[in-house]
Amino acid sequence: MMNQSDRRTFLKRTGSGAAVAGLLSSSVRHASAHGANERVNVGLIGCGGRGITVATLIASQNDASVRYVCDPDGRRASKARDATGAHHAVSDLRRILDDKAIDAVVIAACDHWHAPAAILACEAGKHVYVEKPCSHSLREGRLMINVARRNERVMQHGTQSRSRGTFRSAIQLLREGAIGDVLIAKHINSQKRANIGHRQPSQPPDHIDYDLWVGPAEWRPYQSNFVHYHWHWFYNFGTGDIGNDGVHGIDVARWGLGVDTHPSFITGYGSKLYFDDDQQFPDTYQMTFEYPADGVIGNKRLLLYEQRIWSPYREDAPGTSTIFYGTEGMMKSTDSGWELFGPRNKLRTIEDIPEDREDAHQRNFLDAIRNGTPLNAGIEAGHLSSALCHLGNIVSRTGRSVQFDPSTEQIIGDEQASLLTRRMYRDKHWATPDDV
Repeated sequence: MMNQSDRRTFLKRTGSGAAVAGLLSSSVRHASAHGANERVNVGLIGCGGRGITVATLIASQNDASVRYVCDPDGRRASKARDATGAHHAVSDLRRILDDKAIDAVVIAACDHWHAPAAILACEAGKHVYVEKPCSHSLREGRLMINVARRNERVMQHGTQSRSRGTFRSAIQLLREGAIGDVLIAKHINSQKRANIGHRQPSQPPDHIDYDLWVGPAEWRPYQSNFVHYHWHWFYNFGTGDIGNDGVHGIDVARWGLGVDTHPSFITGYGSKLYFDDDQQFPDTYQMTFEYPADGVIGNKRLLLYEQRIWSPYREDAPGTSTIFYGTEGMMKSTDSGWELFGPRNKLRTIEDIPEDREDAHQRNFLDAIRNGTPLNAGIEAGHLSSALCHLGNIVSRTGRSVQFDPSTEQIIGDEQASLLTRRMYRDKHWATPDDV
């Protein structure tokens, strides 16, 4: 049982933002400095609910201003302009990138636009806040790292749990050995989603520029169940729910497991068990990612991912989603906090869990731009977690396990699976990255 002295020690350490940041954050050395009285001018690309939320939080800061909002759907762009107080609502992101007064962009468009827009933005000298998953393919994530480094731009990944006090203090406890050596981390994505039905190609509505919406992705004629969130479930545009909601918990699981590389072996199952509709991605996953380290027993680590998006229930009352299994105990992490269990499931209570700031992730992004504060979720961390989603999807699409070389980011001995580490683009589209 944790005694009062242990509690004070844990709380003292977890209350130190500098200690946590030094251990858990990615460094950005070359952020552009802004004067104390200068505002960071921002453009929003993608005006769905998440985009408006992030842009509104940035606009609420006294040293930032949202100047542009951009969406191929004119109605959405107008709504976002009203919500954020932006000066301009446009449909083509190049309008934002061409404006030298814009310092940074928030990319909250569909998954297939994340990497192309981020790469173009960096090349135009803009800092980037990109929503999760950072990429639509494993190769794109590496291109994003390269372009951010080459242009010395800040690139924050939208896994905002990395800036939340509850999660940061929980990870600090794991680092300090609260449950011994963490050997396994497990994330469970259990929720009830909607059936999107079966639709046939049709004409897009007048308020959507569908050609801009598809952008560099492989062309598919418009269907009413493609746009506005349902794009998540189609190969051309999304990454399934493993890359939608799953990536948040996968990122926390990898963070707590303490692995800063790719896995070497991925195995599991992904299929549709419930939904009879147009969704292409699985509604059910059981995935295992093995980190062999040096191959010595005791050094291997496992990350497990479960998904059931047809279940009208959670694992337990508080909705526990991420669990860490250590040699001396277990930690359950939820949106509201965490619980520690010692031998024989004895609960170890921790008081004074830090409060979460809704704008903490956006504040961290702005501080990185203004004065070089380390990013809580830099693109390197975003790539490692997003890659797990891509590798899980490759296993589900091929129906077999894969061996992966973390150093070259290549699948070993499976040509079909290797092709899926990259994506297909529309021929000669202006947003296609140079190295595809």
